[in-house]
Amino acid sequence: MQFRLRSEYQPEGDQPAAIAALVSGLKAGERDQTLLGVTGSGKTFTAANVIAQVQRPTLVIAHNKTLAAQLASEYREFFPENAVHYFVSYYDYYQPEAYVPTSDTYIEKEAQINEDIERLRHAATQSLLTRSDVIVVASVSCIYGLGSPIEYQKVNLKITKGEAMTRAALTRKLVAIYFERTAGDLMPGTFRALGSKIEVMPASERTVYRIDVAGGKITKIEEIDPVTREIGATHDAMFIFPARQYVTPKDVQEAALADMETELAAQLKKFEKEGKLLEAERLKRRTRQDISMIREFGYCNGIENYSRHFDRRKSGEPAYTLLSYFPKDFLTIIDESHVTISQIGAMYAGDRARKDTLVEFGFRLPSAVDNRPLTATEFRERTGQTIYTSATPGKYELELGGKPVEQIIRPTGLIDPEIIVRPIVSGSPYQGRSLASYPGQVKDFINEAEAVTKKGARSMVTVLTKKMAEDLAQFLAERGIKARYVHSDVQTIERIEILTDFRKGVFDVLVGVNLLREGLDLPEVELVGILDADKEGFLRSETSLIQTIGRAARNVNGRVLLYADSMTGSMERAIGETNRRRAIQTAYNTAHGITPQTIAKKIKDITGDIQRSRSRAVSELARMDAGATTDTKKLIKEKRRQMHDAADRLDFETAALIRDEIRVLEEEAKQKK
Repeated sequence: MQFRLRSEYQPEGDQPAAIAALVSGLKAGERDQTLLGVTGSGKTFTAANVIAQVQRPTLVIAHNKTLAAQLASEYREFFPENAVHYFVSYYDYYQPEAYVPTSDTYIEKEAQINEDIERLRHAATQSLLTRSDVIVVASVSCIYGLGSPIEYQKVNLKITKGEAMTRAALTRKLVAIYFERTAGDLMPGTFRALGSKIEVMPASERTVYRIDVAGGKITKIEEIDPVTREIGATHDAMFIFPARQYVTPKDVQEAALADMETELAAQLKKFEKEGKLLEAERLKRRTRQDISMIREFGYCNGIENYSRHFDRRKSGEPAYTLLSYFPKDFLTIIDESHVTISQIGAMYAGDRARKDTLVEFGFRLPSAVDNRPLTATEFRERTGQTIYTSATPGKYELELGGKPVEQIIRPTGLIDPEIIVRPIVSGSPYQGRSLASYPGQVKDFINEAEAVTKKGARSMVTVLTKKMAEDLAQFLAERGIKARYVHSDVQTIERIEILTDFRKGVFDVLVGVNLLREGLDLPEVELVGILDADKEGFLRSETSLIQTIGRAARNVNGRVLLYADSMTGSMERAIGETNRRRAIQTAYNTAHGITPQTIAKKIKDITGDIQRSRSRAVSELARMDAGATTDTKKLIKEKRRQMHDAADRLDFETAALIRDEIRVLEEEAKQKK
């Protein structure tokens, strides 16, 4: 099936030229290209048009789960008839195994798996093996180990109407591909037997398939809604993929266990030679226990540390990853490449340091180090033609891709904000102002912010440290200015609440550190202040300055104040680039008669939803007590269906709210028993 782009919009501004240049480069065989697209210029729409023209499976990599979900939703809107999937780490919580020698502290691995994300991962790998019109939007988890696609595809089960089959035989086949039998409600990767019928829920879906086995053959295959039990479509055939992404045939398992025994013997001999008797005893006890568990149950905690043996890889060889499931000609798009590329390059070293310590002190076999993410070199070897997209491409992308394809013009007509440089301390020479004009950066910013507040708009100010953010917010409050701060120590829900209140006008000035860069869409912000702009470093690099300046690019009256006592190279380049973009957009607006308008964006109060969610759950219970609803289990089932539907839409915020409702319902119902 071909990619078919659906959109009510046509490419505008720089988009047609950018699309043509990128497609031409791909057809000419260019390995690397960079799309320099400013915030709000429609980079995702441009990428979607490129995919539609080249008709190739595509991997899109983003630097965090939230951005990946947003991109996946956008691509699903552009390609409603095609397979667009979301592939991120399935852990809601993850504490890796580690050992701290200085305090003799062993930290056991702890993990909480999100079953909906696990299901979406299965859906992604299955689509890649069965169709060509696939887009997978992934986080950097795509460079971590995954089961062999060869084994995964080899053992998929095809069920055909009219095929000779007994109920017992079908049950054995499902168990062989890691499905678990249950007598209760079906979950992904489980099945149950009801008379001559077997109901199964594939690992990648929330649909029940009822397979009728009568008279020694399969007579009917039906889809059933897991909540309402309504019968949907019927099928002549279906494929069922393994319930696990790690598939190991019995003969391979035995060979792997033998290799583990051999490796254990060699490492014990090494430890004994070095006089490490404690380490030897620790390793022997743990590894032999794991071998016994695997032989008996096919699994043990931390089995991924033995993946090299099960994959039949040589020492040092990388694991299979999501990239292994793509065909050879796939296209890679790296979003916000100035951040994502660095993440990809950094994963290996941190993982290796932790594993080396575990091996050195006898907690793991040496082969554990081969359960690892790809190195930057291995990642590049496993990807082909690549498009890097960013408003501020890094040195890496620019060196590989040469002169970037530019997408400066915003179809909305919005212009990059005006930049004004002012001194940090009194008496600095900028703009020839007198001492009285600029008594200091904080006081000057306060004067400007108060003027913005009177107009009903908002201001943001970025500082260098968390302590400075907290102190400045307190200082502003003491001056009668409504202000709050955000930084990495502020919890996610509280951060959302702060940003929502900021947009609503509950307070007027937001103080932050690095969180004021990528990902904040706040059109109410008219003024951005950057204190100590001349302190060269990560937070005041050219890239950081341009990203921070962009926070004022969604408001037609946007302005940025850079406070500095000297003009650094980063400042000079950031100002020059911003002014260049302003000139290009202004010329376009004049030529096309466009009057820029501030972006209008609905304010979504997520934290209010959380409170309303709990209230709804309690109300449901009250109605049950009043006799309006008599079946608590049925209500909870319906809530679960709503939760999974939200997850399918990649609306994980709503899914989390419904999950909280379910917990309240279950707890209250338990108390009433």
